[in-house]
Amino acid sequence: MSDPLAPGDRVLLVDARGRRFLITLETGGAFHFHGGVVAHDDVIGKPEGSGVESRSGSTLTVLRPRLADVVLKMPRGAQVVYPKDLGAILVQADVFPGARVLEAGTGSAALTIALCRATGPEGRVVSYEIRDDHREVAERNVASFFGGAPAWLELRAGDVREVAGTGDRFDRAILDLPEPWEALAEVTGALHAGGILCGYLPTTPQVQSLVVAMHERGYLEVETFEVLQRGWHVTPRSVRPDHRMVAHTGFVIVGRRPAEI
Repeated sequence: MSDPLAPGDRVLLVDARGRRFLITLETGGAFHFHGGVVAHDDVIGKPEGSGVESRSGSTLTVLRPRLADVVLKMPRGAQVVYPKDLGAILVQADVFPGARVLEAGTGSAALTIALCRATGPEGRVVSYEIRDDHREVAERNVASFFGGAPAWLELRAGDVREVAGTGDRFDRAILDLPEPWEALAEVTGALHAGGILCGYLPTTPQVQSLVVAMHERGYLEVETFEVLQRGWHVTPRSVRPDHRMVAHTGFVIVGRRPAEI
């Protein structure tokens, strides 16, 4: 990360107004935007945090993108899980290095990528996606982020309920599905005792159906919350909240599997 920028690196270009552009550096390549053209060769070899000038005189700051930047800019098949919710899911579901995690559905793979980074190569992530078009987008996004498919990630085609016939066991299960309660029996059977189930849902009727189903199966410590993110405008002369915020995107539901089901 401290090396000079090189061909194949993804970089974030930020203009004077804070507009952000994500590109992959290529020898001889060029980036066209409203402020002109920037040659990739003018970026290659520079340290992160440098400024680069377009042929029209506009200046861009060059940075390596954070995971949050990649998530917001990545190609989408399904709606991505927003960065503010990714952090909450990883922490509240207690996804740790070495964890074995079951995910469904893969979608555009924003959460899949975050899970792979959190578990690390000593862990395992198995992600189910029933739609071929979503899985194809997810495969490309994962390969683009990691430079190839991580050895500890398995992207499976099909319904997550099929996990019941595999004999696989997991420490954590993360469900981003329209009707996760329909798969609760099979997912619960694949979780170790004390394992954590986490659901991510956009509407209150879905939340109610999942929470009721979890209670019926004896889940412990069931909690539901949402995360609202409000930025602040800070200058030497004023400090005030931004006029816009990232409000409701989804509800996070977490609970622990009991020893006896």
